[in-house]
Amino acid sequence: MDPYLIWVIAGIALVIAELASGTFYLLVIAVAAFAGAGMAYFQQSFWLAAVVAAAVAAGGVIAVNRYRTPRAAGGSASLDVGQTVVFESWVSEGERMARVRYRNSNWDARVIDTGALETGHVLHIRSVQGNTLQVSVTAV
Repeated sequence: MDPYLIWVIAGIALVIAELASGTFYLLVIAVAAFAGAGMAYFQQSFWLAAVVAAAVAAGGVIAVNRYRTPRAAGGSASLDVGQTVVFESWVSEGERMARVRYRNSNWDARVIDTGALETGHVLHIRSVQGNTLQVSVTAV
């Protein structure tokens, strides 16, 4: 079997695997395998084809990572922001840490506003840091 056919078969297998995963990383590696197939088709050595495939794969993975990271990190706000919670009790009033009721469960929350709160007071989620809600009396 010709070496370029092995590269093409590997590329097709990676495309099929990408269809199952949907991450784009396997698609980048499949394109790299096709680049290796091109080098092998033009009678280049296996090592040159492998180096070209590795370079295309590395560049593609870096490009996909740069494309996806800003969207995941800060491009979209949490869906919880703006929702209401109900104040239940203070965990530490000095640190403004409280327990609130949100989505039928108890959550840790940091109250941004100063002032006294009573049980049952409605607060609004301003942001989410880890698993702690940042809440305020005023809506977003």
